[in-house]
Amino acid sequence: MSVPETPATVRHIHPDLETVLYTEDEIKARVRQIARQIKAVYGNGEFTIVSLINGAVMFTADLMREIDNPVRLDCIRVTSYGAKTKSVGTPQIVADLTLDIHNRDVLIIDDILDTGKTLSLVATLARRLNPASLRSCVLLDKKARREVPFQADFVGFDIPDKFVVGYGLDFAERYRNLPCIGVLKPSLYTTPAH
Repeated sequence: MSVPETPATVRHIHPDLETVLYTEDEIKARVRQIARQIKAVYGNGEFTIVSLINGAVMFTADLMREIDNPVRLDCIRVTSYGAKTKSVGTPQIVADLTLDIHNRDVLIIDDILDTGKTLSLVATLARRLNPASLRSCVLLDKKARREVPFQADFVGFDIPDKFVVGYGLDFAERYRNLPCIGVLKPSLYTTPAH
């Protein structure tokens, strides 16, 4: 785990962050390590990436650039947070797969695994399409929030039960563009959107 940034550095990155958990450089280094782990599993074989958007867009793009395998990419959109800081209710599929994954090796990529509901739903739907293999990769694992048993095959970082933003993760569709992953100031959770 990285040493938290000083308050002056955090303000320089973004004034809404309480602290930075992972810097841009730490994320890049970890993405390269995960790519090597994935390569060790798939060898030189082709596989299909199913990215959960919007959150996993940046992670998926950076990870794909580190993998030289032939890969197919599809995206699925699932909603579970809305403008809240905790997953609410049952996740809903908003946009489904377009590629045929029957008898294909499939890797589901998501930004964060917390309750387990979203990844469990997507994995269940994917299994019904009879892939040759099905694995999952998450940038962040927040085990303290798990409600549904689910373990990702590849994990970037284990994080505490804090609300994080940046590098694709958002609060009410904001902060996705930050290059780091930081803890959002709790005082902002109840601030009305402008």
